[in-house]
Amino acid sequence: MATNLFVGNLPYTMDSDGLGQLFAQAGTVTSAKVISDKYSGRSRGFGFVEMATDEETKKAIELLNGKDVEGRALVVNEARPREERPRN
Repeated sequence: MATNLFVGNLPYTMDSDGLGQLFAQAGTVTSAKVISDKYSGRSRGFGFVEMATDEETKKAIELLNGKDVEGRALVVNEARPREERPRN
């Protein structure tokens, strides 16, 4: 079963393709998405990556957590399930 990874502290210049290429060094990337602001379209500095296997997921965390990318140390860990928030 593949695990979804949270990737924080991304450079604001990184897009989803670049994120996928970065994680490809750890194995097969199933999906990569940089989260953007819905109004400005600018990156919010975090994203999500899904690797093909659990082994590749662990390798990605070991390889890329704390790695310096454009002067920013990446934060890579397993993503927690999304919590439902009440709408006002």
